[in-house]
Amino acid sequence: MTQDRKVPPCLPDSEVPETRAFRQGVVTSGDAPLSGDAASGLIRGLTRRRVALIAGLAPFLPSVGLARPKTHGSPTLHHPATGAGAGPLHAPAVLRNAPPPRPLVMLDPGHGGKDPGAIGYSGTYEKHVAEAAATELERQLMASGRYRVAMTRTSDRFIPLEGRVEMAQAHRAELFISMHADALHDASVRGASVYTLSSAASDSQTALIAQSENSADLFGGPHVHATSPEVQQILASLVSEETRRGSAHIASSVVASFQSRLTLLSHPQRHAAFVVLKAADIPSVLVEMGFMSNRHDEESLRQAGHRAMVAGAMRDAVDRYFASARVGMG
Repeated sequence: MTQDRKVPPCLPDSEVPETRAFRQGVVTSGDAPLSGDAASGLIRGLTRRRVALIAGLAPFLPSVGLARPKTHGSPTLHHPATGAGAGPLHAPAVLRNAPPPRPLVMLDPGHGGKDPGAIGYSGTYEKHVAEAAATELERQLMASGRYRVAMTRTSDRFIPLEGRVEMAQAHRAELFISMHADALHDASVRGASVYTLSSAASDSQTALIAQSENSADLFGGPHVHATSPEVQQILASLVSEETRRGSAHIASSVVASFQSRLTLLSHPQRHAAFVVLKAADIPSVLVEMGFMSNRHDEESLRQAGHRAMVAGAMRDAVDRYFASARVGMG
């Protein structure tokens, strides 16, 4: 749902050793047994060949299967000391009343790189607005001292949708927030809204937004596989019920925080089969901060003060979510 525009400036403020051949066995005349010298020579010859064979195969053998002479200064593995001369064993220290680890929040600025996202009337790119707002939210969350924060991107680069989900899983995030400012055909529609994952869209407008967001992988070229709508619905059905409850909880918290500060869509808490929300074990939401297709929303989102207000409301929603879940709050 983008419009062709000129590229705008960024937002204001803003690697085999060779082995010798050998034969196994010695040919002798008749059936006479080997003499002592011959036997000794045979043994010495076989021994040398065995050593040469092992040396030749060494690069292909697991290092743990080869004996290594101990040299001074080389690192050693530490095993429990036993027998005479063994030093005393010490129990590891136990920390009492240690605070739990701070929860990690993964922020996902939508679009980026070759994918500009929606383009506003004055030429503002959604990817720039999303990154600027996510950066401000990161700052506010970190300043609270209650969370660890990771970003799917901190520069203008393209990341496939599934790559964003994989990042959240690799970081073992406890919450995933994807930030956007989409566009609609109806330029009069304005206001913020929050979306969770579902196999079916809550309404036709949300279905169009999900279709637009899920098509972002098309910018990645043929090597990026864009998930079909049928597969998206199957993936959505695999999300655990616990994760669904967590997603609905954070969505409600965001709406409650937005109500007194921002204009909202009617029925601002919606759902559809968004690929970026399909992590089966991480509560996830997609936040539309407004619509670039609306002049008022675009103008507001260009302003650092307005983005700070949006970030502040989202920070309060994150606080409320973790406080009620009693997870890692310091």
